[in-house]
Amino acid sequence: MIVYIAEKPSLGRAIATGFDGSQQKRDGYIELDNGDCVTWCIGHLLEQAEPDKYDAAYAKWSLQHLPIVPKKWQLVPKKNTQKQLTVVKRLLKTATHIVNAGDPDREGQLLVDEVITYCGVKASIIENAGRLLINDLNTSAVKKALQNMRANREFLGLSISALARSRADWLYGLNLTRAYTLLGQRGGYSGVLSVGRVQTPILGLVVRRDQDIAHFVSKPFFEVIATLETLNNLIFTAKWQPSKACEPYQDEEGRVLSRKLAQTVVNKTQGQSASVTDYKVQSKQSPPPLPYSLSILQIDASKRFNVSPKMVLDICQSLYEKHQLITYPRSDSRYLPQEQFAQASKILSVIKSNVPTLAAAADNANPKLKSKAWDDSKVDAHHAIIPTNRAKALASLTADEAKIYQLIVTQYLMQFYGPHKYQEQVAKVDIGGGEFIAKGKTTQDQGWLALTRNEKTKTNNTTAENALPTLSKGESLSCIDSQLLEKQTSPPKHFTEATLLAAMTGISRYVQDTKIKKILKETDGLGTEATRASIIDLLFKRQFMQKVGKEVHATPTGKALINALPSETTHPDMTAIWEANLDKIAHRQLRYDAFMQPLTDSIRHLISNSQQLDTTQFAGLKSTKPVRKKRFFKKKS
Repeated sequence: MIVYIAEKPSLGRAIATGFDGSQQKRDGYIELDNGDCVTWCIGHLLEQAEPDKYDAAYAKWSLQHLPIVPKKWQLVPKKNTQKQLTVVKRLLKTATHIVNAGDPDREGQLLVDEVITYCGVKASIIENAGRLLINDLNTSAVKKALQNMRANREFLGLSISALARSRADWLYGLNLTRAYTLLGQRGGYSGVLSVGRVQTPILGLVVRRDQDIAHFVSKPFFEVIATLETLNNLIFTAKWQPSKACEPYQDEEGRVLSRKLAQTVVNKTQGQSASVTDYKVQSKQSPPPLPYSLSILQIDASKRFNVSPKMVLDICQSLYEKHQLITYPRSDSRYLPQEQFAQASKILSVIKSNVPTLAAAADNANPKLKSKAWDDSKVDAHHAIIPTNRAKALASLTADEAKIYQLIVTQYLMQFYGPHKYQEQVAKVDIGGGEFIAKGKTTQDQGWLALTRNEKTKTNNTTAENALPTLSKGESLSCIDSQLLEKQTSPPKHFTEATLLAAMTGISRYVQDTKIKKILKETDGLGTEATRASIIDLLFKRQFMQKVGKEVHATPTGKALINALPSETTHPDMTAIWEANLDKIAHRQLRYDAFMQPLTDSIRHLISNSQQLDTTQFAGLKSTKPVRKKRFFKKKS
């Protein structure tokens, strides 16, 4: 008997549709016509044991117990899903072959693997287990996935990586949370001060941004804009480029801080003759943006509709599981397998009926045009989020579901439009010995950009056009006006949920060590696609952050915690290296022990040094809502 183990009931039911013949719905599984069974987990059926399972003394929080490091790790059944674990265990006892049908990501791989191991399946059966990778819950896609089964052992690295991550998060979060909560109590704070290897550096970003804004001192800087006229009476403007001699009067970003210097340039250029020293016209093009990964979709939706990343994920899960209108949503990939290209015509046809407002856009799409999104070398267990070929009226969706679905659909449509083609003009002009530069742009073909022209929110590629007249090197001009512009330096902007999520996916920008920046070139990002939204949400729930309009601000408690913690725990460098090493484990380039042992040593060092903390900074802080000490952090934080 073959037993297929899905991550959740909806996936299990979808897998069952891929088989012909009669089926019997049983309690916790579906029996197929040939006697094989499809069963499922309900998310995690198992969880890391609490400290008191290792030693009863650990039930009481005490600094003398820290760090707590299990010698032999234990998993325990989750109480609310114990019944389903019993069902899976009973089926596995009589299984001759098993198939891991967890979601196609790191956590989905481990979630099923740990159940198989916990239930005592024979080593020979585990060795020959299959792996079913499903990105689309529609029956035709499920049948195709069943025909392309892979060996579960191919994903051993992914499973070990997820295991290392789970245990590392437990060690780090539990020990540092207990340590700083107890130290906070010494200072008079009665709440839980939770620490996590991802959540704390994210909070650190917000705290430091708030501090930078609070301490920012605005200063004036000056620009000179010249209005130029050709012999044919065509007018355009150019901006002064300070020479090397002006460096003593500039800040680190090259802005001129001396009004006197800028005014001198105005006086020297106004009404003077000018000449073109260089003029170039270049034909350029920008390809369509790739289809969405979850994080990019969350960022885009947050900017356009002001919805939280958590809400976007919840909507996507509904579009995937309930409506079956999109492919697997918790994807970090923006690429598609070559074989998926064959479905383009069918999906475009479905888009026309599903979204009438995009019918013309679907008609104008070229299903034979293949963008760079189709690239097998960049697709592993899962691919980019795209619409499926399921027909369903938009009216059956909620307003928010319809908005997110249309975003995904539009991004997919862009793959069948040509590049945005334009000409870029750059002119260098000499006026009274000073260099001025003018830039212009002329669109030749809208390409994929035509799909965004009616939107209020444009993509980064939609720069405003300001075509220059046709010029030639050596051409004489007249500077009919020179204007001094006084501007003020601006403080950095507070994070929003969108920019905070963008910071998590592009964390190397906030890493200080140049060597680490280099390491992170390919493995950039804090957290995973599945956890980033929940981490931001968690920081709000723990009242370490709060929203002021669209802005995200740190609370006094959040600031106190970051100021109390050692610098290495509040900056992304350390945890970014963790992510890089976890990726190496997944690709079998690093051993589990080589990751865990240095981590354990680091935790011992951090606990030891925490005893020197001045705890008075916690006095007078308003406590967060009571948190049951036993469950002080979520599994995915």
